[in-house]
Amino acid sequence: MSDEPKTPPEAALGAEAGATTPAKAAADKPAGSTPGEPLKGEVSRTDSPGAGASAAPIGPPRQEPPAPKPANPTAAQTATTSETSSATGQPTAPPAAAAAAKPAAPAAAKPAAAPHAPPAATAPAGPPDPPPPAGTAIPPFITTLQNAVPGSVEQISFFVGDWTIIVPVAQLIATAHHLRTAADALFDSCSDVTATDWPPRKDARFDVVYTLYSTRLRQRVRLKTKVGELQPVPSVSGEWPAANWLEREVYDMFGVNFTGHPDRRRILMPDDWQGFPQRKDYPLEGPGELLMENPIDWLKLRQARDEADIE
Repeated sequence: MSDEPKTPPEAALGAEAGATTPAKAAADKPAGSTPGEPLKGEVSRTDSPGAGASAAPIGPPRQEPPAPKPANPTAAQTATTSETSSATGQPTAPPAAAAAAKPAAPAAAKPAAAPHAPPAATAPAGPPDPPPPAGTAIPPFITTLQNAVPGSVEQISFFVGDWTIIVPVAQLIATAHHLRTAADALFDSCSDVTATDWPPRKDARFDVVYTLYSTRLRQRVRLKTKVGELQPVPSVSGEWPAANWLEREVYDMFGVNFTGHPDRRRILMPDDWQGFPQRKDYPLEGPGELLMENPIDWLKLRQARDEADIE
């Protein structure tokens, strides 16, 4: 029986593997003339004290002369917080310190502005009524109206696709009759009657506007006339019966003096109401004669007047 020590099977296998597999440690590699790249995931050993022959020699640290100390503490603080010039090696002053060191220029005295009052806004004297653009064809019914009723068309306006015929109040009824009966017009519907108030125009304060529509030809036109505050305006209810209630509303709100109307009286406000609420000079508090702080007092006054009339 042999006296050699028995080797465990694992150790024998490891010895055999070590005999056939080359060593992977970095210290077991033969030194070369060219330094090798460190393996991925490993730290380079060229700076370590135990580096091999491939490690680069480490030189002594470079000694730089200290920065010159300024003469005062303020400059020292500035030098520590500022940058160093690459040309002279001296610290440069920051922009704020340079601006503080630079003497301020004397401020120029501003000339005193002459006091002036803003120009007073002027109230518009009426709508612009723009003419049709160049090259726009005039509708045939307007041309026919100019030939059939001479002097009926004072101005033609075109705005946002709608035509407006401005006529003198003396030709209003003749113009309305032609627009309702002419073959190329046939405006059989008066869909609206309204007015606009322009107080700066003393002689022609109101614009009375009639909106006409032809149900057969499917065309529209606005008929406008300019009238004074007390100037008579003939009623067109004989041409379009629907204008009866529309003219009453314009009379009630604006006080337009319609004549020849079958039943001219107020339609929205009470019959004894004072003034015309849609005029621009109408007081916001109500009619001046009955102006009171408390509305209850106004109602009591009106009730007392009604009771006196009953008695």
